[in-house]
Amino acid sequence: MPEKTETPAVEETQTLTISPEKVCFVIFKAKEFDAKDEVTEPDPGSNPSDDKGIAVLEEHEDDPVVEELTSFINSLSEDEQIDLVTLAWLGRDDYSASDWPTVREEAERAHNERTAEYLLGMPLVGDFLEEGLSMLGYSCEDYEIERL
Repeated sequence: MPEKTETPAVEETQTLTISPEKVCFVIFKAKEFDAKDEVTEPDPGSNPSDDKGIAVLEEHEDDPVVEELTSFINSLSEDEQIDLVTLAWLGRDDYSASDWPTVREEAERAHNERTAEYLLGMPLVGDFLEEGLSMLGYSCEDYEIERL
């Protein structure tokens, strides 16, 4: 069960269609992706153990974190994808929690088949999602502990 940081800022009829646990999974994976650096050696041709595994910290085309996150987001229902975009927009400090219905309607109108690419192209998307979730009174603390 998600930990509530306070009473949710939106009424029950305006709550998330995506579970906070799924949002937290996206947040954790997005932060893994955001932590990566640009590729410094595109084709090192050496053994990863010789390089101390540094390539895992670089953003390669076949990055397993990107592939996992893209696959996960694409597998979500349309409503869940719309909620993710709405949470990201809330978390950018463009809106307040009371704007949820309006922002969600806007995200619904803008929805297309490229939600994963859109979100992954947004710098700091993990932070934005986390802030948006927090604005609605949810926290990822329980899920962070489970990941340890």
